[in-house]
Order: sequence, then C-alpha cells, then structure tokens
Amino acid sequence: MLAAVTAQAQRGGTGFGVIVGEPTGITAKHWLDDTTAIDLAFGASFEGRTSIHLHGDYLWHNFSIFPVDQGQLPIYYGVGARYKDNRARSGRTRDHFGIRVPFGIAYHLENRPLEIFGEIVPIFDLTPKTGVSLNAAVGFRIYFR
Repeated sequence: MLAAVTAQAQRGGTGFGVIVGEPTGITAKHWLDDTTAIDLAFGASFEGRTSIHLHGDYLWHNFSIFPVDQGQLPIYYGVGARYKDNRARSGRTRDHFGIRVPFGIAYHLENRPLEIFGEIVPIFDLTPKTGVSLNAAVGFRIYFR
C-alpha cells in the first residue's frame, strides 16, 4: 500500500509553470526528497506600484492531512526570501528585501505530471524599512523527470 501511495505522488523532478496573483509570472519547483522542495518565482508585483518580484522558498509538505481518492492533496509551509524592486514617483528604485513564510495547498493529479496550487504568504520586509504585507497566488506546474 505504501508503494502505491508513493507511486501516485508528484514527488520528484523539476516543474515549471505559471503563478497568478501577487506575484504574477513564472514559477519553478524542484523536489529534494519525498517531502521537501525548493520553489522559485519571477514576475510582476502589483502591490503599490508595478515592480519586479523574485522569491525563493524552502518547503515542507504533509501528504496525510487531506486524503483523496485520486492523486494527492498535500499542504505545505516553508520559509524563504523575496526581492522586490519598487519604482518611487521620483523614478528612483527602492529595493525591498524580505522574509517569506508561505502556507499552501497543492493538488497532484494521479498519473499526470501536473501540480495545481494556491498559497498565502506573510512577508516581513527588512529594507528599505521594516513592515509586514501579505501575498496570495494560485498556479500550476508541469513536471519533468
């Protein structure tokens, strides 16, 4: 039974896809083992003024909370960093660096290399001044082994 569950999961390889929300752009995820992965995104941020957003997260996945008949439905949480280049009205760039704490849920289709996900991410900005904000996004990734 354990072998059957492992065979269903999209717990390997590298996936590429699209993320929509805050931020909106492209995303990649690389599995390190059966429960941990690294994800990255590059895109546009529409929070405040339009700007470039780049983040990377280390993620832990729990596959046992929401059992489903087909595929898998893990929740995930993690920690990461983000960079955001914000253009001020004066035309000067104000670089924002912060710590991300993502919480999400993903659906891994059975026998398909596809992951659909949604996440909410508190962000603790460290520069140019300290502050707290919230990002939320949905997306998908197609996996290659």
